[in-house]
Amino acid sequence: MSHENLAAGETAPRAKPRVAVLFGGRSSEHAVSCVTAAGVLGAINKDKYEVIPIGIAKTGQWVLAGADTAQWSLASTALPEVAPSPQTVTLAEIGGEHQLIVASPNEVPQELGTVDVVFPLLHGPFGEDGTIQGLLELSDTRYVGAGVLASAVGMDKHYMKVVFEAAGLHVGPYVAVTDRQWLKDPELVRKQVDRLGFPVFVKPARAGSSMGISKVDSLADLDAAIEEARKHDLKLVIEAGIIGREIECAVLEGRGTDAPRTSMPGEISVAGGTHEFYDFNAKYVEDDAASLSCPADIPEEAIARVRELAAAAFDAVGAEGLSRVDFFYTPAGELIINEINTMPGFTPKSMYPQMWAASGLDYADLIDELIYLALHRKTGLR
Repeated sequence: MSHENLAAGETAPRAKPRVAVLFGGRSSEHAVSCVTAAGVLGAINKDKYEVIPIGIAKTGQWVLAGADTAQWSLASTALPEVAPSPQTVTLAEIGGEHQLIVASPNEVPQELGTVDVVFPLLHGPFGEDGTIQGLLELSDTRYVGAGVLASAVGMDKHYMKVVFEAAGLHVGPYVAVTDRQWLKDPELVRKQVDRLGFPVFVKPARAGSSMGISKVDSLADLDAAIEEARKHDLKLVIEAGIIGREIECAVLEGRGTDAPRTSMPGEISVAGGTHEFYDFNAKYVEDDAASLSCPADIPEEAIARVRELAAAAFDAVGAEGLSRVDFFYTPAGELIINEINTMPGFTPKSMYPQMWAASGLDYADLIDELIYLALHRKTGLR
C-alpha cells in the first residue's frame, strides 16, 4: 500500500491494517446495517486487512460480533439482529493509539489491540447522522465515509434540500413539518401540503431505506401518513410527487486533490403490483422486486449532466468517501435532485456497488478503495 498522501508527521499504518467493521445500531435500519455488514465481511480482503466485526445492539451496547456472514444475512422470515452481551466493547485512545477494550462484569478489562480504521456500516439515526462520526473524531480515529457535518446534513432531508438550493441545485417542491407545527396547527400543515398538489410523499426527515414513507393521493389520507412517519421521526418532509424516472449515481471521493469520481448513472425499475415505489421490501427482501439498468437509458448529454450534478451535490454537503445521489429525470429532460445518501446500502445487490461494478470497479476493490481513502485521510479538522 502506498503512503505518499499521508500528512507530514503522521505515522504510516501497519503492513496489514486493522479494520473494525461496525454495524447494527439503534435505528430502525438495524437489520439493513447487519445485511450490509454481511456483504462487506464476505468480500473484504482478509489477506490484506485484519478484520474485527463489532456489532451495536439496539440498546446501544457495543459487542464483539461473529464473522459468519450467514448470521447477518437477510431472510424473509427473520431479520438479523445484534444481541446484547455481558461483554462490552469500547474504543479508547491509550498511549497515543486507538485501542479496543473489552469489559466484563467483575473482570479486569482486556485490550484487544489497536485499530487503524473503522468502517461504520450504520444506517439511519445514531450512526449515519454524524453521531458515530463525532465519537470517532473525539478518539482521533480514522473512519470510512463522511464527517460529522456532511453526515448530519445528508441524514436530514430538510437541511439537505436547503444546502442543495444554496448550491444552485434544482430541488422539487416540499414542505418541512416540525413536531411543534403539527401539534399546534395541523390545519395549516394540511393547507400547505394541499398547495403542493397530489400525490405527495410523506417522509420522516431523518430516516432512510424507505422507512415510514407513504404515498398520499388525497388530503383525506394525509393525517394517517403523517402519524405513520412520526413513528420514525417527529420532523417530516412532505414532497410533491414528480413525474419522472428515478436515476441514481454513485460518487467516490478522489484521491488527494482529485475531484470526486462518479459511476455511470443507473435507473431503478420497480415491479408493479404491491410496490408503488422503491420501498423496503423492494430494496432488501424480494429478489425480483427491483432491477437496475446501468448505464441508464437516457441521452449521453443527460448522463454527463447527472454525473456532474452528483459530484456537485457531494461537494455541496462536504461529503467524503462515498455517497449515492438520486435524481428525477423528467419527460422534458430536466434533472431534479432528490437526495444524497452518505452511507448508502452496501450489500452486493445494493445500487451503489452495482453501479460501480457496471462502471468497472468490483465490490471487493470498492471496499479496498474506501479503506485506502480513510487510511490516508488526516484526523482532526480537515
